[in-house]
Amino acid sequence: MASRRKPPLLGHNGGPPLKEKPHVPPWGRGGIKTFFSWRAAHQRAWKSVPRETMIRRADKAEALGLSYEEYHLELLERGRYLQAEDVETIAAIKAKRSRKR
Repeated sequence: MASRRKPPLLGHNGGPPLKEKPHVPPWGRGGIKTFFSWRAAHQRAWKSVPRETMIRRADKAEALGLSYEEYHLELLERGRYLQAEDVETIAAIKAKRSRKR
């Protein structure tokens, strides 16, 4: 005996259900305060650099073979400027870059 489907109700377009999985907001299932605190801190860290400082860091990054973002992120994470003597750290950053591609 073949199973018979009920016809769709009036006004239904016969498409898939709209609520297959529950909606998760950008901040996840946790508290909203932490999300906005981290987002504000991220914006302050990346957008509050004076122009002259940004140019100087970009020049240093280029001399080391890194992008400005890689150089600045290393400064934010470690709290120290990369030097030409930091060969291992620079090589690790470049290796991470090639793995992302």
